[in-house]
Amino acid sequence: MSRAKAWTLDALAAGVRGGDRRALARAISLVEDRDPLAYDVVRELYPSTGSAYVVGLTGPPGVGKSSLIGAIVRHVRERGQTVGVISVDPSSPFTQGALLGDRIRLSDHFLDPGVFIRSMGTRGHLGGLAEATLQAALLLDAAGKDLVLLETVGAGQSEVEVIGIADTVLLVLMPGSGDSVQALKAGIMEIPDVIAINKMDHPAAKTMLNEVRSILSLDREREWRPPIVLTEAVRGENVPELWEKVEEHRAFLESGGQLEERRRRNLAGEVFAAATSRAKAHLQAEVAETPELRALLERVQSRELDPLSAVRAILEQVYGIDSPNSADADGR
Repeated sequence: MSRAKAWTLDALAAGVRGGDRRALARAISLVEDRDPLAYDVVRELYPSTGSAYVVGLTGPPGVGKSSLIGAIVRHVRERGQTVGVISVDPSSPFTQGALLGDRIRLSDHFLDPGVFIRSMGTRGHLGGLAEATLQAALLLDAAGKDLVLLETVGAGQSEVEVIGIADTVLLVLMPGSGDSVQALKAGIMEIPDVIAINKMDHPAAKTMLNEVRSILSLDREREWRPPIVLTEAVRGENVPELWEKVEEHRAFLESGGQLEERRRRNLAGEVFAAATSRAKAHLQAEVAETPELRALLERVQSRELDPLSAVRAILEQVYGIDSPNSADADGR
């Protein structure tokens, strides 16, 4: 006997639109598995998206992001808003490591019909993590969630891509996470719109606040000045104040027409990111399977042929991009 209901496209799309949790869970699983039905479902539901506000939370491991998300969910639920949470974790799937711990910390909300929580491990996505996360966020949006929270760990390429689909980016730090401050200084984390310094009882919390503030003051060109809020997520302290800053950022974006502009830019970026990921996978497969292309790569590795000449030859054979066009592109 089949363990799961066999969903048709119409039933799945109708279920997601109606906020059916089983339909939503199944649709996200299909997205993660890159099942052909997932593309049909997202295509069917895409016109119904654009209502949810997406907040991305990022920061190093151990700063209390999951606890903060739990406190934020509690706060917005008290105000009657529905929430979807996607926790992107580099550890392996549900049975191991931090991911299980994150789910336990969010367990207060699992039985709340107005909250949907999903963890997505990075393993096995082969560069398609941002694409899978975008599709999952679109499904939560289509299901009528007022708010979608995306949680990522760190500031690697895949995490930055995931955060790239957010309307507001919230960076979570804690006293003692010196590497994060260095990253801010280096401009690696020049993405936050709001900053939370969690574990406000720590003796170095005020010092860190002043240090982060001084780093942000160097950027005088930015119209929006990212506010910094000291929080204690476990007790829920200053979480309403933090959320107020997120809403202020939303109001700032909406008042100047920047929210629509940001969303258009983010969606265009996702199209290119997904296309690039697939083109790269196709290119690598073609080179691996075609002896003459593999020979070109080996000639580069033995320094008989320069890399750009190999690029032109490979692009010409795989994509039909001829050498003159490639040369023009290089010369621009």
